[in-house]
This record gives sequence, C-alpha cells and structure tokens, in this order.
Amino acid sequence: MLNKKQIVLLLFILVAAVIRLFPHLPNVTPITAMALFSGVYFNNKKLALLVPLLAMAVSDLFLGFHTISIFVYAAFILVGIIGMTSKKMSVTSVLLSSISFFIITNFGVWLIGYPKTIDGLIECYTLAIPFFRNSLIGDVFYAALMYFSFEFVSKKYLQTA
Repeated sequence: MLNKKQIVLLLFILVAAVIRLFPHLPNVTPITAMALFSGVYFNNKKLALLVPLLAMAVSDLFLGFHTISIFVYAAFILVGIIGMTSKKMSVTSVLLSSISFFIITNFGVWLIGYPKTIDGLIECYTLAIPFFRNSLIGDVFYAALMYFSFEFVSKKYLQTA
C-alpha cells in the first residue's frame, strides 16, 4: 500500500510525463528532472528507478519509441542513481544529471547514425551542443519547479503533528 508521500511523488512524476506530451521547445522537457526527482525522494530504490521509466514508456506510447530510446532509458537509470546518491536536488546534481544524459544519449546517436570514427564522434557531440543548451534550460527549470513544489506540498499537506 502506498503512503501519502508516495502518492504525491507518483502524481508529480505523472504530471511531468504528461507535460512531455505538450508542445515544447526542442529538449526543454521535465524528463531528466523527473528521473532525478524520483531518485532523490523515493525511499524505495526500485520505485525510484522504475517509476520514471514507466512514465517514459507510457508517454512514448503516444510519442513513439525510437532507436535511441534504449540510451535514453539507460541515462534515466543513471540519473535516478545520481538522485539516490546525492539525496538532494541541487545545482550540482542537476548539472551532473544533464551532462550524464547528454553523454549517454549522444553516444547512442553516434553509434546509430554517424561514422564510427573519432571525427564522427566529435561531429555528433558538436552538433548536439544546441540541444544540450535547451536540455539544460529544461532540466534546471523543471528540477527547481519540482523541488519547490514538492517542498511546498510536503510542508502543507504531508507533515505530521
């Protein structure tokens, strides 16, 4: 049985997954922040990793799965572990999550669509820089939004007397 905190956390993850379905600037989404948030706040490590993956899978049913999806999901697992390890939403944990996501997913892009050379790898990561900027904007914005919203809800509705 889920407690109140877990239900609120699930709702936050659900809202983040739904926001992904709305029109947005390229890569300005709450997905990395969602995985970090889950890793930080779920006490159950299995839920911390599984919930964002399931939320992504459900939203991918509408958006479509791609050859890169396995790398995206792998990056989410690492971001969740970053959250579990850091135990807090901070500038450092958000930046580490964003950079990890960028490295893992673009490595996948290189493997799938670029020549398997150093020049191909450099070209792949270089062309991805504008997307990283947008991802970073989304990650910082949504991580802050999720953190401050959860802290507000937690203090107002989840505190015990």
